Amino acid sequence: MLKDIKIAIIGCGNLGTSIVNGLLEQADFQPQNLHVTKRNPENLLYLQDKGVRVHSDNLIAAQEADLVILGVKPYNVSAILREIKPALDPNKQVIISLATGITLDEMYTVLDPQTTVFRAMPNIAADIQESVTCICGRNQSESSEEKVKQLFNSIGFSITIDEGLMEAATILGACGIAYVLRFMRAMIQGGIQIGFDAKTASKIVNQTVKGAAELMIQKQIHPEEAIDKVTTPKGCTIVGLNEMEHQGFSAAMVRGILVSFEKIEKK
Repeated sequence: MLKDIKIAIIGCGNLGTSIVNGLLEQADFQPQNLHVTKRNPENLLYLQDKGVRVHSDNLIAAQEADLVILGVKPYNVSAILREIKPALDPNKQVIISLATGITLDEMYTVLDPQTTVFRAMPNIAADIQESVTCICGRNQSESSEEKVKQLFNSIGFSITIDEGLMEAATILGACGIAYVLRFMRAMIQGGIQIGFDAKTASKIVNQTVKGAAELMIQKQIHPEEAIDKVTTPKGCTIVGLNEMEHQGFSAAMVRGILVSFEKIEKK
């Protein structure tokens, strides 16, 4: 149960805050079991009113936690691990890194080799308990893996993958939010051009995208199968789709994903 799990989020930035917001929406989660730290935690102090422990002492946060989430930038992971290592017991704490591109092997150059370590990649939809989180780990027991899954399932759902796919998961699941939002913005702009005010266009686009996603999830069908139901011969849908493809819509999307992935691989 989440109420029995003590969590520390070290370096609580945008993604960490999304996880906090998702956790606080859970009926069985105890806010006093959550530490969040930041070098300058002033913009997190509002969480104290909700029972969360907000401060800048990473050692205390790590020492009192069962799950230690590292929300820091990749170049700070090693330094933070060295800082909190005196407070870590390989038989107690589970380390979870959210840092892109930092491998398990790299973390073990600092940590005790018996430590249970996970990499996890949620996205900002954790804020509303709709994140997809890809996870991989090492030295995990059934109990420790269950705790990690409980954490991330509380803010959406989790998928266990091979570590070699973690960078790809970052692009598709985390960066992917931005890709979808940019697509939605373009739809709204088109809606305004054909006559809607911005607020109405946004409402229509938001529900349309939500409906499309739910259709895929609930019906478990390929997108083309649903597209075929909308495209009638000589109709307006197929004309629009063909023009988008002529302008490179799908190719641009795929290329964007590949370029983002190449950026990670170069780090």
